[in-house]
This record gives sequence, C-alpha cells and structure tokens, in this order.
Amino acid sequence: MRTAYLDCFSGVSGDMLLGALLDAGVPEADLREVLAALPVPDLSLHIERKTVQGFAATQVRVQCGHPQHSHHHPHRHLAEIATLLGQAALPPRVRDTALAVFTRLAEAEAAVHGTTVEAIHFHEVGAVDALADIVGTVAGCSLLNIDRIVCSPLPLARGWVTCVHGEIPLPGPAVSCLLEGVPVYGEDLDQELVTPTGAALVRELADAFGPMPPMLLAQTGYGAGSMTRRDGRPNLLRLMIGESTEEAEAQEIEVIETHLDDWNPEFWPHLSERLMTAGALDVCLIPVQMKKGRPGFLLRVLVEPATRHAATTVLFTETTTIGLRLRREQRITLPREIVTVPTPWGELAAKKIATPAGTIIAPEYEICRQVSVTHGIPLQTVYAAVSRHPHNQKNES
Repeated sequence: MRTAYLDCFSGVSGDMLLGALLDAGVPEADLREVLAALPVPDLSLHIERKTVQGFAATQVRVQCGHPQHSHHHPHRHLAEIATLLGQAALPPRVRDTALAVFTRLAEAEAAVHGTTVEAIHFHEVGAVDALADIVGTVAGCSLLNIDRIVCSPLPLARGWVTCVHGEIPLPGPAVSCLLEGVPVYGEDLDQELVTPTGAALVRELADAFGPMPPMLLAQTGYGAGSMTRRDGRPNLLRLMIGESTEEAEAQEIEVIETHLDDWNPEFWPHLSERLMTAGALDVCLIPVQMKKGRPGFLLRVLVEPATRHAATTVLFTETTTIGLRLRREQRITLPREIVTVPTPWGELAAKKIATPAGTIIAPEYEICRQVSVTHGIPLQTVYAAVSRHPHNQKNES
C-alpha cells in the first residue's frame, strides 16, 4: 500500500499541500492539465523552487488574470462550486472528492455563523486560488497513486487574523469546527498556521491522524507557505511517501498489568477466557514473590487501545485487584492468515505465516486438540500431520 504522511510541523494550507505534492514528484505538466479543465478564465500557476531556512522547497501561487488582481474573485455558494466542478472534465473521483472538501467547508462555516449550508458565501475559500488548491491537491494525490494518507497532529496558533468578517481569533472558528476529533496542540505564535482550506483538505483526505506509520520511505517533498514565521522557524509542510509495512493488526497496543497476592489462581482459566472474549490479544499469569515474602502473581493483558475498557472491566469484576497499570507499546507482527490443510482426519484450519525466511504453516492448538480427543490419537500426531504441509517441507529443504 502506497502511504503518504503529512508532517504538518508548521501547519497546513492549500498552497503548501500543492507545493509539497509537486516537490514529491507530481508532474507539473499533468497538474496544469488538470487545472486547465476548470471553467475559470485565465487561471494559471506560478511555481517556484525556493530555499526556506536552508530547506529546498516548492512554492505555488495561483493567479487568475492580472497578477495584481489575482485574489479579487467573486464569492460563490456551494451550488455554484458544484456546477463549476460538474462542468470540468475531471476524473469522477477527483471531482467528487473536491466537492466533498467544499461541502465540509460549507458545513463548518454554516455551523460557525448559525445559518444553512445553502446560505454560505465562501468568501476567500471560494476564490479561484482555493478551487485550484483543492482540485490540484486531490488530483496530485491521485497522480502519485497514494492509497492512504496519515496526518500528524496539527499546531494551532493564537492571535487574530483579518478576513471578510473583520478580525477573528486564531485558530479560526471554521478551523476549530473542521478539526473536531483531530489531535491538535497549541503553538505560541500569533500567526495563522492552519487555514480553513488546509483543515478541510486534511480532514477529508486523511485516513488517520497520529505518528508516522511504518513504511519503506521512497520520496520526500516540501511545500512552502506564503507566510514568513516571526519566530524564525521554516513555514513548510513535509510530505513523506513510501510503501506501507503496517499489518492489518494494530501496531500500537495497550499493556495492562496488576499484582495479585490475595486471589485464587483456580479462577485463571475462567478469567483468561473472559479476557480473550473481551478482545484481549494475549494474556499471561506469572508467579512472583511479593513484599514480605508473600507469593503472588503478575497478571499481564495485551489489548488494542479500542478494547481497553472491556478488558479493565473484566479485571475489576473477576479479580481482587484495586488498581491497574497501563502503558502503550509498539509491536511488530508477521503477516498471517487462516488456511486449511489436508490431513488423515480431513481439512484442518491452520495459520499461514509469512516470515523473512519464507512461509510456514503453524497448527492451531484447539482444533488439533479436538481431533485428538475425537479420534483418540496423540495430540503430537495431529500436530505432525499439519506441520507436514508442503510449505514447511519446502522451507526445510
């Protein structure tokens, strides 16, 4: 899976996204061809390679007509933008995604101003530069064959910014609305770092927010913003693209632990079964020597973060613990799937595991145990029959 990571250490805007995509390899001619399909007269891009605080980056400026009047465009309703996009000879996925970005903007503006989506004028974000930024960004992701986008937490500055409504506080009300449910952090800077267009784009395009996912890094691009930060830091967006190495399982897990010195270990089979039913990935019970020489147990449970509550509920109801320790850890897992293998007792399910040395077939304990009991044969005989699968024999040779 081709994955892109948006490293928004200095925020995000439409022009920064467009610049980063070009810097990461989007062909300039292809991008210009896409934007030429928009029914907007005299639309053009000014693309410049520049150095920002020592970093080589690409900066994009959208122009329409005379450069001195490039930001004076008519305000538009969502219906007008939908018509413009519908008239453009764009790939359906690009057109639909671009309209979804504008719809997010309209919904946010309507919520902020206490009105309806239909009544919203887009003001700055409805201008030609936003049309180009949004359509260009969506098309750029398609041109780079990006399958998945992960975005870093976003920095939100303080202060004030001037818009058609006058002075508004930062982060902008529409930005705050768009980023509800997204990880953010404060930045001690009185300049706008996240624009409404940038917020709408990452909210629509990003599949997840958080740290950079595991990938084989292939290319990196930097998009320069139009603003110069007063704190001396580079106003850049970094786009990192590579082949994902993340497995379907969660790579960040929750570890839950507790010490028990007054609990009956005869209850362990029942407890472990309840924990696994609640979604635990693994459980273990380790004998330990407690304080004052008392014997006890270290109970450890591994869960995905989403199932932590269910597991802690089981622990508090089925054990004598009055406190739990929680921490998050990273893990690496091998790709695996359930397959069936032929045996003298019929087709049995087993795990097919892809290792660096090749594929192996591993028996499933419960299934093999059931065959052992049903047919009255040693469990190790069933294990041996499953392990004789051609995949394992090929690896041994």
